[in-house]
Parts: sequence; structure tokens; C-alpha cells
Amino acid sequence: MAEKKTTKMAEQTWDATSLPDLAGRTAVVTGANSGIGLRAADGLARAGAHVVFAVRDPERGRAAAATVNGSTEVRRLDLADLSSVREFADAWQGRPLDLLINNAGVMMLPQQRTADGFEMQFGTNHLGHFALTNLLLPYVTDRVVTLSSGAHRWFGARIRFEDLNWTSGYDPNRAYAQSKLANLMFTLELQRRLTESGSPVRALAAHPGYAATNLQSHAGSAVMRGFMKIGNRFFAQDDRAGALPTLYAATQDLPGASYVGPDGFGEMRGGPTLVGRTAAASDAAQARRLWAVSEELTGVSWPLGAGAGAGERVAGER
Repeated sequence: MAEKKTTKMAEQTWDATSLPDLAGRTAVVTGANSGIGLRAADGLARAGAHVVFAVRDPERGRAAAATVNGSTEVRRLDLADLSSVREFADAWQGRPLDLLINNAGVMMLPQQRTADGFEMQFGTNHLGHFALTNLLLPYVTDRVVTLSSGAHRWFGARIRFEDLNWTSGYDPNRAYAQSKLANLMFTLELQRRLTESGSPVRALAAHPGYAATNLQSHAGSAVMRGFMKIGNRFFAQDDRAGALPTLYAATQDLPGASYVGPDGFGEMRGGPTLVGRTAAASDAAQARRLWAVSEELTGVSWPLGAGAGAGERVAGER
């Protein structure tokens, strides 16, 4: 009995000090200048990895990197502008990349458009990371971790294939839920393609639970911002705890397409563990359909050869 209690306690106290030695490894973390991204970057760097801060504002990125104890560099990346995504990938120049952490995101914004005309949340959270991943994938050696959210479970969450960019009836909450559902479906289809192409790279997803970050401060509704401010103060875990599922997914020996989140009530807080997802997030056919649409919208295609066939077959189903 004592041994079982000890094991359970060890699992509950997994934190950044539990990370393996990452010396000689390189990680790209999008949105690493604050919140979950900064804490994940800090954990990876402290474990010995060289961490690339992929950020929209290099000045803020350099200020954030200066707070990290380890090897870092800062490169500009605006996920809301596909030309910026291409510039970032083109500048990589064949350098091996062990870990790609698709962390950056925007949340419940008033209606806005990316530089390419996409709804901002879908364009940034999903399409920007979709393009970045495919452009960098030939250099990735270990895994891709994409941040999703419990929002993928929200009532009515679905991929609006008939109007992905919310040209009518815009709802910031549902648009955010769509983007987070897309992150999980992207991970599912990415892993299928990696497996079929014979690649050893793994695709995983993670979510931070309810973590207090500055992401909530950008919600379009003043009422929502008020509720979130109260929640951040009294109910949320801090951003260091919120980064643990990311770090766990990035470093532990987990199956491809795994989803990691907190182990507490409602997956709101706690230590990192494998968690479930909705039926919509597990729908392989819809994930292939989303992939085909994403290729058309971004102009970025699967780079590894075998494994693309099923996605191409559903391209005409829209």
C-alpha cells in the first residue's frame, strides 16, 4: 500500500525538474515571449535545449529570452501572416529541429482578419501553425506538440466547413472553439501521415487547463474579461503549472496523437497526464477533410511523400 501511495505522489509532483537532459537538442516555441510559451521555453532551456523564441515582436522576445537561464535565440514569426511564416521557414536552412512547439494563440477576439484574409483565431491558431509545421517538417527529428484547449469541448464546437472564416454570424467564443478543435484534428491527421510515410516523428497535443496568462485579457467582451480576471486570481493555476502538459508531451515517451492535460477535476489544474477528447476531435475523416482545406487555403502541402493519399481523396467532399 505504501508503495502505491509513493508512486501516485511521484506522478502528481511531475514538474519541470523532472525533464530529461536535453543538451544538444533544439526546440522552436511559438509565442514564447509570455505565459505558457515562456514557461515552456524556460523549462526546455534549463534542461539544456537550445530554444528558439518564434515571436511576432522580436524586442519583446529578446526581453523575455533574457529572463531564461539557458541557450536561446529570437526569430520573428507572425502566424497571422503566411509570408512571415514562409520567411521563418526559409531562414531555417536545413538545420535539424528536435522539437516544434506550436504554442502561440489568440483567444475570443472581436472579429478581425489575418494578413491573408482569414478569421483571426482560425488563421492564427490553426492555419499559421499548419503552414509552419509542414514547412519545417523536413527538418524535425523528434516531435511536434500543438496546444489545444478544453474549449474544443464547448457546446456547439465544430468545424464550419461551410464558412470557416465566419463571414456571417461571427461569435468569438465559437470561433475560438473551432480553432482549438482544429488543433486536435490537425494533430490526429498529422500523426496518420507521419505513420504512413514511415517517419519516426510524433505529433502530440496538449492543453494547460485553466492557467492564468495574459491571453484572457484580449477577449472581446468586457464582461468576459472581468470574469476571467476573477477566475485567474481565485481559481486558475499559474503559468508554470500550465506549461507542464506542454513539457510532458514534448519529452515523455508517449504514443503519437496523444493528448496531455492536467489530472485534476475537469482538467482545470493538476499534474500532466493523458486526457480524452470529443468524438469530433477523433473523427479521422473530418480531420482529413480539414487538412485538405488547409492545404488549399495556405498553399502549403504535405512535404514527406507517402501518407497524403487519404487527405487528397476527401478534398472534393466540401
